[in-house]
Amino acid sequence: MATMTKRTTIYFDPKLHKVLKAKSVESEKSISELVDLALRHELLEDLEDIKAYEERKDGDFISYKDMLEKFNNG
Repeated sequence: MATMTKRTTIYFDPKLHKVLKAKSVESEKSISELVDLALRHELLEDLEDIKAYEERKDGDFISYKDMLEKFNNG
């Protein structure tokens, strides 16, 4: 079964585009594949951050003032 894809236009800084084209040639992957992989990586990193927040959100809270005092007193 073929993978469904969507088409869009993205505008890159010229220097970034040049580097992206070079990576595309070096890696034998299309620019679309490289952008897709980079976005997936970025979004999965966000998911990890959200999960970490959820695990700690009910934990002990230390105010900024208390944290500074703790830092100052070693």
